[in-house]
Amino acid sequence: MTAPRHLLSRLRNLRAHGAAPLSTLVQLVASELVSEVCSVYVQRPGDILELAATEGLRQDAIGRTRLRVGEGIVGLCAATGAVMNLPDAQNHPAFAYRPETGEEPFASLLAVPVRRSGRTLGVISVQNRTPRNFTEPEIDDLETVAMLLAEMLSGSGATDGSPEGLGATVPRLFAATSLMGGIAVGPIVLLRSARPAIRVLADDPAAEQRRLDQAADRMQRGLDDLFADVPRNGRAADVNASREVLEAYRLVASDAGWLRRVSNVIQGGLTAEAAVQRVAGELHDRMRRISDPYLRERLADMEDLANRLQTALSGDAPLAPLPEGAILLARRLGPAELLDWHARGIAGVAIEEASPSGHAAILARALDIPAIGGMRGMLDSAEQGDDAVIDADEGQFILRPEAEVHRAYTRAREARSARYAELAAWRDRPAVTADGVELKLMLNVGLSMELPQLARTGADGIGLFRTEIAMLARGSVADVAEQAAIYARVLDEAGDKPVMFRTLDLGADKLLPGTVSDEENPAMGWRSLRVGLDRPALLRRQLRALLLAAGGRDLSVMFPMVATVTEFRAAKALLLAEARRVRPAPGTLRVGTMLEIPALMWQLPDLLREADFISVGSNDLLQFLFAADRGTPSLYERYDFLSQPMLDLIEQLVVAARPHAVPISLCGEAASRPLEALVLAAMGINTLSMPASGILSMKAMFAQVNLAAFRPVLAAIRKGGGGTLREPIATWAREQGIVA
Repeated sequence: MTAPRHLLSRLRNLRAHGAAPLSTLVQLVASELVSEVCSVYVQRPGDILELAATEGLRQDAIGRTRLRVGEGIVGLCAATGAVMNLPDAQNHPAFAYRPETGEEPFASLLAVPVRRSGRTLGVISVQNRTPRNFTEPEIDDLETVAMLLAEMLSGSGATDGSPEGLGATVPRLFAATSLMGGIAVGPIVLLRSARPAIRVLADDPAAEQRRLDQAADRMQRGLDDLFADVPRNGRAADVNASREVLEAYRLVASDAGWLRRVSNVIQGGLTAEAAVQRVAGELHDRMRRISDPYLRERLADMEDLANRLQTALSGDAPLAPLPEGAILLARRLGPAELLDWHARGIAGVAIEEASPSGHAAILARALDIPAIGGMRGMLDSAEQGDDAVIDADEGQFILRPEAEVHRAYTRAREARSARYAELAAWRDRPAVTADGVELKLMLNVGLSMELPQLARTGADGIGLFRTEIAMLARGSVADVAEQAAIYARVLDEAGDKPVMFRTLDLGADKLLPGTVSDEENPAMGWRSLRVGLDRPALLRRQLRALLLAAGGRDLSVMFPMVATVTEFRAAKALLLAEARRVRPAPGTLRVGTMLEIPALMWQLPDLLREADFISVGSNDLLQFLFAADRGTPSLYERYDFLSQPMLDLIEQLVVAARPHAVPISLCGEAASRPLEALVLAAMGINTLSMPASGILSMKAMFAQVNLAAFRPVLAAIRKGGGGTLREPIATWAREQGIVA
């Protein structure tokens, strides 16, 4: 530890005499790290990295040598925010030769991004003639220097590459992923992790450790107050039931591991604030390299905690009142942050890096806040106070809308509110078509906080309870007793309405910490029932929990990602074996399967003799049928559920199931889309499971439909063949005055 302490001591002395020139800094770093070269590149407008100081390269290259962000190793470091540690840099594919620098003799290179508030301001690098990998302590030292350098560069003309000029005034449209439906129109409030300049180097590590301990205690008490205060502040009642998400967050906050790492950094000579910033940056960079969306969502929780700890260290600043209808823009957002902002009255939220399975998305649905995610570049294009529109129904974010667009969405929001008021009248009415065909409209849910939607929508039951969502929210698979308590609450809330429990559907984009998949195509890999059959103890624990939760009541269990009847039989045998041991036995035990893999269509005779019911998973079935990853934006609109192959498959399934009296239902996005639901009902699938937001509007739509009149129309349209059949079906609906 002698060299790092000596480097920090010299840096502290350097800073004590006022702002030091970059030339002095690079000389000091080269000397202390025993490197032949130390260089600083500063980011200039237009995403240009300019050599601003060097020790060891030619001095006349300063101000002349420039690289685009993404060009060369230094440019790649700036673009990715990742440390580059290369023993033979000149043979790296990204190496960009600049003859004016004279760097030919130097083989090894270590480049570290200079970042502040999540934005890259430049790059600092060291080089040696000898080919070698730089050590972890050397990397730590250079990262510490980069933190100090960030504070120096933030006021010296470095840019973060934000759009300039016309970009600040013209309208911008961003495609988005809907996290919670709805429309919001109003001024922007930016959530950026920018903080005042902090003191990086500590005079007394022991005093800094005491400050950290006190701040961590204040943060924990603040979280306890925030979570306990939810019902007293009159927020949505069902948020109080969202303990899966909030308790998972609380567990992360109290975890000693990351706080221990902060303490270690303090002992290395940094202040408490700088140590928190350093550790948060390390976690940020590590998690950004993980491709799994769920695990990357945990990054938002960690950044939320780091910001809260920084606030506890520096003291709370008074909060300015929000303008009416304010829309929050954030790069990432943790659940506690969302609760804070909801209490302050935000009307909508746009999160640049978010997915529907993230904690913030789950709470947004509970709080009924219009929310969208996945808009790359949105935050860098916006300014505080800009007007914006969130159209979470269509998945759009409009920045600085034209006046007429602003007025149109304001009217649409008002009409939507009026429409919801009208739809509320359908809550206690059954779902019946104009010609008397009865339908069952069920809910897709995954958390206990969503259960009050049964009463609010008048749904006929729960057609899909995603048992993995609560496990993902808490960060691990609960034991038998904890799982049984969760499932029992679901059955209690449902009362005499049916509930279809789907066993753990883990894998693909739903991974628990420590289970990161290195498969090239995890959506078609080791996931769902395949995991359960390979790890039968895990599946047996869940099946036992489901049986205990039933406590003599009726129980329906279905297995996901079934590819062969043999797999279904094996899973069913595990369930029946557990059922023989658990008392009281369920009143009735129904065992079904999801139909998501087309291979099952060639095994229907055997499957229909084994299964008590089949639920079509439209999302996975569509992607597997057309070999089109549903997570690929360029393929979103290419393949349509209302196409001949998909409708032929549905018809084949319905016809085959009829003699066996096996009920067929459908869950997934198709169930909540009016035209798809209309077609499915006409083809004989009368049980549809969907998000709560679709139930009331679907009841109102079906009340206008005469299915007997539509069936021959659909048959004629299907005879026409072709690709998508959407337009002729939509034309018929419009002609009939059906609101779809």
